[in-house]
Amino acid sequence: MKKLSLVIPVMNEEENIKPLLDKVYHDLEGIDYEVILVDDGSTDSTVERIKAYANDRTKLIVFNRNYGQTTAMAAGINEAQGELIATIDGDLQNDPADIPMMIEKLEKEGWDVVAGRRAKRQDGMLLRKIPSKIANYIIRKSTGVYLQDYGCTLKVFKRDIAKNLGLYGELHRFIPVLAKMQGARITEVDVRHHPRLHGESKYGIGRTFKVISDLLLMLFMQKYRTKPIHLFGGLGVPMFLIGSLIDFYLLILKLTGESIGNRPLLTLGTLLILAGIQLITTGFLAELVMRTYFESQNKTPYTIREIFVPEKS
Repeated sequence: MKKLSLVIPVMNEEENIKPLLDKVYHDLEGIDYEVILVDDGSTDSTVERIKAYANDRTKLIVFNRNYGQTTAMAAGINEAQGELIATIDGDLQNDPADIPMMIEKLEKEGWDVVAGRRAKRQDGMLLRKIPSKIANYIIRKSTGVYLQDYGCTLKVFKRDIAKNLGLYGELHRFIPVLAKMQGARITEVDVRHHPRLHGESKYGIGRTFKVISDLLLMLFMQKYRTKPIHLFGGLGVPMFLIGSLIDFYLLILKLTGESIGNRPLLTLGTLLILAGIQLITTGFLAELVMRTYFESQNKTPYTIREIFVPEKS
């Protein structure tokens, strides 16, 4: 098994490929490594450039269309054979020279994940830095995973953590949260960050709403993935009870001769009862889906770090 697998998602990075590969090969010299490039539906000559400049330690995966960075990263991790797995952007803004330092920190201090923190980020203030700082703050406070820079792709993982991240959709921004859900020990280190010299950034201010949506999913996964009835039932039961009390009160009024047909309170009570029933039913269905997910794939809702059996004396 190789020491390190370096996963690099790329899309329309034709001008960056040669300097990227030259730098990777130089900076990782002395490490038993492989490089896995995943082309995420490039429409320029990125694939041809990779084939022209890649050495025998490099593997190229080419998608038939654009699926997104998360899917590209997941495909690369799935192919990785190394004891350690590192991820890095293909735009030359991350520096492969930081990887040996990160590996040393992971191994010497016993971390499961070492994440990069862009100490001097070379991006625009208004459209990149400020939204990123706001998003990082919200994610930290919401998830309880206290990292400063969630957006830095440069990370080094132990193999078992990376292989079990469960990357879907656009969850690459929440890799530290996914790793923490496995019980991973995570730390951050300052890494270099360079300005983009070639090509255009694939990110913009429009991703804000996607981040918010993914954050809601992460909060659900963190707290209710294995007990969804606690969320839906926790909302549905109080609504059902309040609606029932309202309608019971109106029933008493009706029995005393008062008219209740035109009262908004009747509509509110009925809606609360129906909403409560729907939420409780959704909780039951979510529980069945959750159990089917784990049992059909022989998965467990827990991860064992180690089993120790003392030697016989």
